[in-house]
Amino acid sequence: MRFLTHPATIAFGLTNLFLLALTGPFIAADRDLVYHLIGASSPIFLPILAYIVILWLILTTLLTLASPKPAPPGLSDGLPTRLYLLTWTGLTLLIPWSLFYTAAGPLGWLVPAWIHLLIAAAIVALLTLAAIRRTAFASIFNRVQPPLATGLGFLTLSTVVIFLQFLWAGYASRTLNPPTILHRPTTTSAQNPHPRILFLLLDELSYDQIYEHRFPGLQLPAFDQLAAQSTNFTHVIPAGEYTRTVLPTLLTGIPSNHIRVSAQGHLLALHNPIDNHSHPFDPHQTVFQDALTHGYRTGLAGWYNPYCRILPNVLDRCFWTYREFTPADLSPNATASHNLLLPFRALLATLHIAYPADHPLTDEQKDLQQHTADYQALLTAGDQLLADPSTDFTFLHIPVPHPYGFYDRRRHTFASAHTSYLDNLALADLYLAHVRQQLELTNQWDSTAVLIMGDHSWRTSFVWLTSASWTEEDAKASHNGEFDDRPAYLLKLPHQHQPARIDDPFDAVRTRALLQALESNTLQTPTDLTRWTQATQ
Repeated sequence: MRFLTHPATIAFGLTNLFLLALTGPFIAADRDLVYHLIGASSPIFLPILAYIVILWLILTTLLTLASPKPAPPGLSDGLPTRLYLLTWTGLTLLIPWSLFYTAAGPLGWLVPAWIHLLIAAAIVALLTLAAIRRTAFASIFNRVQPPLATGLGFLTLSTVVIFLQFLWAGYASRTLNPPTILHRPTTTSAQNPHPRILFLLLDELSYDQIYEHRFPGLQLPAFDQLAAQSTNFTHVIPAGEYTRTVLPTLLTGIPSNHIRVSAQGHLLALHNPIDNHSHPFDPHQTVFQDALTHGYRTGLAGWYNPYCRILPNVLDRCFWTYREFTPADLSPNATASHNLLLPFRALLATLHIAYPADHPLTDEQKDLQQHTADYQALLTAGDQLLADPSTDFTFLHIPVPHPYGFYDRRRHTFASAHTSYLDNLALADLYLAHVRQQLELTNQWDSTAVLIMGDHSWRTSFVWLTSASWTEEDAKASHNGEFDDRPAYLLKLPHQHQPARIDDPFDAVRTRALLQALESNTLQTPTDLTRWTQATQ
């Protein structure tokens, strides 16, 4: 019991509890942080490790100094010292605050700063009251503190496991995102004549919002122009509702509802809900290997998934990006020493003591900045691929119209506050027009097979309806959050100039098979496409 209630033991348990918001993303079972991290993990891991050591030493010192010294017999009045009372009361009150803050991240809560200020003010008020009314608090404190100290001691045993998991995760991901060695092309398009294929995935693109129940006044000329010369699949069954599982499903043709990621950040397996088995993720069993087999050169510019890390040996050119919220906003592209001081600089800036230029951004500002930067980076990378006719199998995964809204369609500029899904949809239309223009500049548009789809539809009712960025315009456009699960899905065949429709249900899992048919020149006309979809149902 003495070991469990020793100040160093209790301090270690509290340290890991208070910093769980930092260590939690590293040890999460889905390994989401490591999987999507675009830089190195060490600049994030090492400062967090330093914070653990520093806070543990501080709390150990504080609890040791606050511990009451044995009083001579007959001289103790039974009252805890003020330092002992305030230390334990303060640390106890910080526990629920810490747990609330830790839960906010995974639940997607954008907690306003005023809530934290309110909680801090309440804690200060209670500590002040405890100091002034020490006698009144003493009886409660003397009953609660001993079992609480023992409970925290037992808690330390579990936090040791958390700490060891954190150390392992940091070690395993130490070589995250090394320089990529890509596939080297061995054939040319001239040796293997075939139509160029552009596979354009616009994240969260809704069929209903574009072609069936378009919001009054919303102009989408590029989508209208595309529909006038493409086959429009009006009833696509999505491969899932979350990009994390949908993209591996589309690329492999294997249905999946869960993916397994290694501690090193590599995609290992896809769980198939149909046969209830996990299947190894094999880059050579994807649309990119299919393209290489048919003599194509492959190029990719994508968002969210670590494409260049999990598919390097089947890609001739690759770029990916995903700027995400990281623990304490530590940057994977900065040095560990810079990141170590980052929270302290942010605190000083908040207090207007120093570093005015480092005043921390709100969560909304960070999201707008990250989303905009990702879009602009992918615009540039995509243009480079489109301008190169030799990269004749091109996959572009663009983060629009995926919320949160970061474009203002009325001002035709990137927004300074969250906008609606419709604003991002207008940006998706502008991007589609831009892609068409880029291909027309090199006389590639007409001869190119263009497959445009959403990975899933607009996830109104179960993702965005309760989010902080949900707008009145979103509510009107979706009829108060009604969910239509059909993603947009259009295929323009080479030299197609007339519209066509396929109204029968089409499972998006068959996208790989559809691309294989394009590569083998099986589909020449919309009639061929209709017959193919019917024959392969």
